[in-house]
Amino acid sequence: MVPALSYLAQFERLKKRSETGLITSAELAMLVQQLDLGELHAFEQARDLSIALLKQWLAKYKFKDWTETETRRKKVTNKMREKRAEEIAKQLMDQEQWHSHGRPISMEVLRRDINLKIDDFGADPELSGRVKVYYQFLADYMSKIGVFGIVHASGVCLKWS
Repeated sequence: MVPALSYLAQFERLKKRSETGLITSAELAMLVQQLDLGELHAFEQARDLSIALLKQWLAKYKFKDWTETETRRKKVTNKMREKRAEEIAKQLMDQEQWHSHGRPISMEVLRRDINLKIDDFGADPELSGRVKVYYQFLADYMSKIGVFGIVHASGVCLKWS
């Protein structure tokens, strides 16, 4: 499986080479023969949906208590929360920065490179233990029912296989 963002990145690269007249005949043949415009559009929609959902989630939940800026002590507006959330979402989707779709990004990297404030639940032994027990339970449950993803929301549990 290849991440949708990889197809979009390569399409953009080939499009730029075409605009400058530097595209090779081999690249042009691959582009014409293997490009499914409907699939490319679906990839764009998936990318845009990911950004929109992360933007909404961060602004609504992660930044709900962010009321003033750290350095200038300026009042934080909803527009500022949404702008920061969109910046983070776009940065997390930057393949040039992360070089892979499937690898985890550590808390230290998120703090340092994205300047994201993260509470370390590992610093609280009781909470850490509860999270680990829940994780093991969830992993076992997912394995038994044959799904590879679950999203929890208030009153809803979405599963996908």
